[in-house]
Amino acid sequence: MHNYTVTLKSPLPYHAPSSHPIFSLPLNPRQFVLPLSPQKTGGSIYHNPVFICKGTQLSVPSHGSASLGPSNGNGAAVHDWKVRSVGIENIDVATLGNLCVDIVLNVPKLPPRSREARFAYMQELSKSPPDKKYWEAGGNCNMAIAAARLGLHCATIGHVGDEIYGQFLLDVLREEGISMVGMSEDGDIVDSSNASYETLLCWVLVDPLQRHGFCSRADFCKDPAFSWMSKLSEEVKMAIKQSKILFCNGYGFDELSPALIMLALDYAVEVGTSVFFDPGPRGKSLLTGTPEERQALSHLLKMSDVLLLTSDEAESLTGIGNPILAGQELLKNGMRTKWVIIKMGSRGSILVTKSSISCAPAFKVNVIDTVGCGDSFVAAIAFGYIHNIPLVNTLAIANAVGAATAMGCGAGRNVATLEKVIELMRASNINEDDEFWNELVKDMDTGEITFLSKMVINGRNNQVNHVALQKVVSELLPKLKDNSVLNFTGSSACHVIDCHKKKVRALAYFLACLVTEGEFQEDVACG
Repeated sequence: MHNYTVTLKSPLPYHAPSSHPIFSLPLNPRQFVLPLSPQKTGGSIYHNPVFICKGTQLSVPSHGSASLGPSNGNGAAVHDWKVRSVGIENIDVATLGNLCVDIVLNVPKLPPRSREARFAYMQELSKSPPDKKYWEAGGNCNMAIAAARLGLHCATIGHVGDEIYGQFLLDVLREEGISMVGMSEDGDIVDSSNASYETLLCWVLVDPLQRHGFCSRADFCKDPAFSWMSKLSEEVKMAIKQSKILFCNGYGFDELSPALIMLALDYAVEVGTSVFFDPGPRGKSLLTGTPEERQALSHLLKMSDVLLLTSDEAESLTGIGNPILAGQELLKNGMRTKWVIIKMGSRGSILVTKSSISCAPAFKVNVIDTVGCGDSFVAAIAFGYIHNIPLVNTLAIANAVGAATAMGCGAGRNVATLEKVIELMRASNINEDDEFWNELVKDMDTGEITFLSKMVINGRNNQVNHVALQKVVSELLPKLKDNSVLNFTGSSACHVIDCHKKKVRALAYFLACLVTEGEFQEDVACG
């Protein structure tokens, strides 16, 4: 799924090594620790197909009950994604590809850099299937879950396999109220024993200093993991057409061919769906990749409505060190680009349009883990875009959602909840650094510059408009709360409510049921 990367994190207590040669056992199972359960044998429910990828074999457990469709009698499953889709009408955000299961491990040290050594490391990882309770939804599931928790109606477009990992992803998405639209054509025969059809796994490796490494079979394959896909199904086209936003990121190239990604992009443009693109760390490698990858990257940068990048990624794509100037360059080169958003980490974020610059400092929080923060940030940007929220307000909520995710451990179902976001915004504790921001926008030739500030004395100063954080919070909180309640009035609301964790919302849900009596009789029992 991911290329090998290492990112410094805030140190957490290191767990003593286990008897397994490369893993650590947990003192606290939520602190990124994944003990490995022994491989089942004999009459076990596990069956172990093998991933074969340029010399690497990865054993993956399957479960007989996880079939997504009937068998054709020869061990191959016919996928019936219509059964799995909750519904594809009136979607706010649809994500394209990049669906995987994260398996998080504490390790004494991160994997070696050499390709051969990492092959061996991956083989060692696969010997003992991990306990299910330590799996987590990853990839674009992070963005979809964060968006759903803000009250947006979400769908994921992609492929998961006919095995226990695929079933796990489907269950998580359903519990979060997210639709799943498969990319297989009706009648496609999918051989569940073939590695090319298995759910993509991403091993998230954490060393004692809380540095992260990411490994998956996609790292060792010349072609995308699902290169057998060559066209968009009618269900996928319908999902794109019914969506306000189609979100793509650079990791989608690990699964889908550049040609298929461009097909989805062009169809979205044709039917009037806005396209969000976050190249991520893959942007740099795509820039020097195959001719097909370079063409697809260029097409996405030109045809997307909203681009989202870190300051380093913006510099690598433009050669410009100043993030605002880099954003303006991307805008100038884009054919449809309306917003370029630069993520500045602990500094905050910037939103650049053709006529304005908006800057918002980050919220001060105790950072536990930054995995999933960028995905959560994107979800909030989509929320602001859809609801036509003022630009600096949109940055404020995006910073808050990203920061709230950083306060937890890991991504997937651990991304920010609405309650955490509201609590953080009410605290209104931002990391102001006037000297940094003033230097960044000095001598900028633009129509208007807006700053989010904790306190405002005189408001506008020349071209600079200071907006008080408390004013922004007072405008955003009603919108967040209203949108969250509205999201409980749909016919799939019972999938959004976790009966064991969200009872505090049951009253609002019950009232929504009363308004549309008859549609929700079965679901009321969830309260």
